[in-house]
Formats: sequence, C-alpha cells, structure tokens
Amino acid sequence: MLELGERLDDLGIKNLKIYQNDDWFCFGIDAVLLANYARNIKKNSMVLDLGTGTGIIPTLLCGKTELKKVIGVEIQEEVCEMAKKSIEYNKLQNRFEIICDTILNLGKYYQKQSFDVVITNPPYKKQGTGLVNPLENKSISRHEITANLDDFIRIAKDMLKDNGEFYMIHHPERLVDILSSMRENKLEPKELRFICSKEGERPKLVLIKGVKNAKAFLKIQPNLYIYEKDGNYTQEILLQQDLCCGKEKL
Repeated sequence: MLELGERLDDLGIKNLKIYQNDDWFCFGIDAVLLANYARNIKKNSMVLDLGTGTGIIPTLLCGKTELKKVIGVEIQEEVCEMAKKSIEYNKLQNRFEIICDTILNLGKYYQKQSFDVVITNPPYKKQGTGLVNPLENKSISRHEITANLDDFIRIAKDMLKDNGEFYMIHHPERLVDILSSMRENKLEPKELRFICSKEGERPKLVLIKGVKNAKAFLKIQPNLYIYEKDGNYTQEILLQQDLCCGKEKL
C-alpha cells in the first residue's frame, strides 16, 4: 500500500521497482549513472553503498551485476523503511540489506576489509555552503551534515579488502579534495570521467574509480554527454533505460 506522497517507480530493468516519496529526496540521474559506471564489478562481490538513500544504487546493481550481496547504509529512518519496502517488493532479501545508522558507526556491524567494492553518492555540499533545504531529510542528502567527504573516503578505505574497488560520483568543484583524500587513504585514483549536459558545456559531475593500495596510474575517460544539441538523450544515455524515473535532471 502506498503512503501519502509515495509512488512506486519502474526501473526498466528485470521488472525491478523502487518506492519513492515526492516529499523527500528522490534519486536523480547521478545515482543511475554511478550504478552503470560500476556495472562491471566481479561476480560474487560483497558490495557496500555508503549513504544509500532509498536504495536505488543497490537495487540497480542487483539487476545489472552478479554481486553476492550489497549492504546499504542510511541514517534516515523513514527513508530506510521505504528502501526495505523496495527490497521486499523486489524479493531481494538474500542480496540486499539495509543498515539504518550513520556511516560513522559501520564498525559496529562489519569488521575492516569485509568488502570487495564500496560505492557512494555522498552529499555534495560542505556544511555552511550553498542554500540549505529547510526540510531536514533533503538537507542531509545534499549537505555534509552527518558525515563529511573525508569520512566517506576513510570508511571506504577501512571496509575495502586489499585491491578492492571504490566508486564515487561528485561535483568537479570538489575534485582536488576528493583525489587528495583518496590518496591519503590509499585509495589510488585510477579512472575519471566527467559528465556534461551537452557537448561544449562545462562538466556538472565527475565519476571516479579508485583501487585500494594500487600503483599510481590515472586514466581520463572520454566525457559523458547527457543530451544532444536538440535536447534529446544521447545514444549512450538511451542505452541506460533506467534513467526514466530519476527525478532530478542534470
């Protein structure tokens, strides 16, 4: 049964659906692009999603990959409950689990080096910068209120096995902070891919892949463009059919 303001969206892959609430923070195109970026993770991987929200990234990864299990960590109780409804609806109980707690407490649940892959779409804005949404659940999703960038990267390092993979999407304006923190935490940056609305426009987002304790070598992938000049999706984006219900556009 749908609660007030709630909806059930079809993700366009293997009949998977997800519950969202228009009064809260709905997932955007960034989460979908990140899930697709990490789609080549190895079979039977143990995966950790830091700040999972409604569980969009783990749900998509369950459809796109042969992961063994994915753990999503989310601090907002109402959002966790909605994610649990999606897990039950999609019959993913054996592959997807929610922990309702701050990522800072993850050590209570798992020992260090428990995961093959860590993925995160963290809050983009530093606390005290930009416009803060008066609705607490939306501000937590957008601003570093409960944990900051260094926390996300440090915890990823702690939880990853040696040579484990780290995937993140973020704003290019934070790129120096991200790469500096990753190297400090021995998550060597291996790939970058900038995301632009259209060709000729400045990047709006950046996809980043790191590997724990890897040797230094950074590859810059070709830019990913969301729209053609006529406003239609590019061919690459059209191949990612699960973009249709992301609420926020780039």
